[in-house]
Amino acid sequence: MELFTPQFGLVFWMFIAFLALYFVLAKYAWPFIIKSMEERADLIDKGVVYAQQAKTHLDNARAEADKLLGEARQQQAEIIRDANKMRTQIIEDARGEAAVEAKKVSDAALLSIDQARKESEKQLRAEMSEIALQIAEKVIRKNVDNDQAQRELVEKYLNEVETKN
Repeated sequence: MELFTPQFGLVFWMFIAFLALYFVLAKYAWPFIIKSMEERADLIDKGVVYAQQAKTHLDNARAEADKLLGEARQQQAEIIRDANKMRTQIIEDARGEAAVEAKKVSDAALLSIDQARKESEKQLRAEMSEIALQIAEKVIRKNVDNDQAQRELVEKYLNEVETKN
């Protein structure tokens, strides 16, 4: 059982080796390890701060995007309202212009019809007067063969003209 009971010399030299290793590690390795751990902790802290800043920036960007979207929707609604008003105005203007143009065309047609009617009446009167003159000429030739009858007829017409005026 010698393995389980160490001798004093072995323990002494193990203790010396441990102290030597401890001082070497404490002098050279621990400052580097501590420094690396502190740098790592600082890097992690900076990463956390950067992540918080990024989250804040993202939240601000999201809020700004929502605000811009709201403004864009509002502008879109306003543009649509204006376009509808313009469309209605254009339609009303076109209807008004069409009504005015239809009135002009109607008035021109009525004027043309009236002129054509007057022209037809004038032409009819001219034809009727021509026919009446031809009939009167034939009747007068037949009735007025002598001078006495012609004088009576002239006097009769003169009397009628005087009574009319």
